[in-house]
Amino acid sequence: MEGLFEVVVFLAIATLGAALARRLGLLAPIVLVVLGLLLSFLPGFPHVRLDPELVLVGILPPLLYVAALETSVPAFRLNLRPILLLAVGLVLFTAFVVGTVVHLFLPHLPYAICLALGAIVAPPDAVAATAVARRVGLPRRVVTILEGESLLNDATALVLLRVSIVAVTATGGGVGAGEVAREVLVAAGGGIVIGLLGVVVFSFLHRRITDAVLDNALSLIIPFAVVFAAENIHASGVVAVVVTGLGIGHRMPLLMSAASRLQVAAFWRLTRFLLEGLVFLLVGLQLREVLRDLDEPLGSLVGITAAVLLTVFLTRFVWLFPATYLARLVPRVRQRDPAPSVKFPVVIGWAGMRGVVTLAAALALPLTLAGDRPYQRALLIWLAFAVIVVSLVVQGATLPMVARRLRLPPDDPVQDALSAAAVQQQASRAARERLDALADTVPKSVADRARRMLEDRTNLAWERLGGTERETPSEAYARLRQEMIDAEREVFRAARDAGRIPEEALVRAYRDLDLEESLLRRKVEE
Repeated sequence: MEGLFEVVVFLAIATLGAALARRLGLLAPIVLVVLGLLLSFLPGFPHVRLDPELVLVGILPPLLYVAALETSVPAFRLNLRPILLLAVGLVLFTAFVVGTVVHLFLPHLPYAICLALGAIVAPPDAVAATAVARRVGLPRRVVTILEGESLLNDATALVLLRVSIVAVTATGGGVGAGEVAREVLVAAGGGIVIGLLGVVVFSFLHRRITDAVLDNALSLIIPFAVVFAAENIHASGVVAVVVTGLGIGHRMPLLMSAASRLQVAAFWRLTRFLLEGLVFLLVGLQLREVLRDLDEPLGSLVGITAAVLLTVFLTRFVWLFPATYLARLVPRVRQRDPAPSVKFPVVIGWAGMRGVVTLAAALALPLTLAGDRPYQRALLIWLAFAVIVVSLVVQGATLPMVARRLRLPPDDPVQDALSAAAVQQQASRAARERLDALADTVPKSVADRARRMLEDRTNLAWERLGGTERETPSEAYARLRQEMIDAEREVFRAARDAGRIPEEALVRAYRDLDLEESLLRRKVEE
């Protein structure tokens, strides 16, 4: 009962923190981390020790799954080269550079454990990257690259971490190249296979489920089922969840009914909001726990912390510029994808915030090395924690300013609206042909009503191409219809209160009016 009470308290604080961030115009991850840091020293506040298994198996899979569901597979495929250069190449480069720097400061530590720290701090956080990039309003391609990187980089880092831990805990003194290759093959290859199986199995189930609530329940089960299956064969659960999410998300219009898609989308919005808030709050709350076992001299602690922070920050830029421009020396690559402005690698480099996966991986470090030898585990956890907090607070808080100063060319809203209107025109033509073919099977008034609705939808798509100085006919209709809906609601409520209709009738009427109002709001917001 006490544990449940604490969870409710943390969720309430995370919700209030997110609301405060919106009120102040700040990024929620930053506010929640700072709030957690302050609360960690509040007398009497519950003591929190983050379980790495809870994060890697309980919190990360659903967040990765919903991010993959919302990722455009065509856009992901189009940007696969830069995504892999960041998610694989940059993670490995950062891990080895950080490992080398730490080994220079702590030469008595085995290089493998220093490399383990490098793997821990190498991957930017999936939650932080998505939350910050979308909130800042970066160009669509930049967001796609950052999201794609954050979906895959955890797998690279966790595989390298697993190999490094085996190396420092093995009684034989290390691992050979064959064992490393086998570990990578099983983790990555096995994750892909399990992910593809997940797409086949759960697509089959989604296609045959007709109840929206059951579809919703299945959607919640999928990321955990895929992770457990992958971990059972020692494959990468991260890769498996991402592959399954990309596959099901791409095919979702063919797998679910409209009611199921609406309910699943609403469910995952709430789930992601709560989990993201909880994650960042828990990161901040770990400060007291991290400091408790730390006994390094202040001078050496400041020195190695500054060195690791600087290394993590600089390696991203050192990798990004050659990865961006050297590839364009190949004529085929240059022709297909011309070199972007220098502003793009700068903003992508600045968006390298670390998060909860880094902390969970640090807490998963072994207690002792091979032969039960102790080592400076508390120091390594502190270094990982410092990277998280500084990257989130400093880079996350300054990313909006950097994006504004760079003046990145935004996506062209006119071109987007024009493309959408052209496709809507084709869709309307197809709908009109279907209507003409079936017009004789319904009363003329019904066919005329369908034609008017189709014409309104087509006009709405073209209205978005106009300016915003005056109210469009669709906006005027939405304003008028909203007033009418409010009047209808009041009549139904008064009738229910007077006992003229049962509660069930009120619920049905409100549901229909709520759906119509949601559609009106969406039209106005777009």
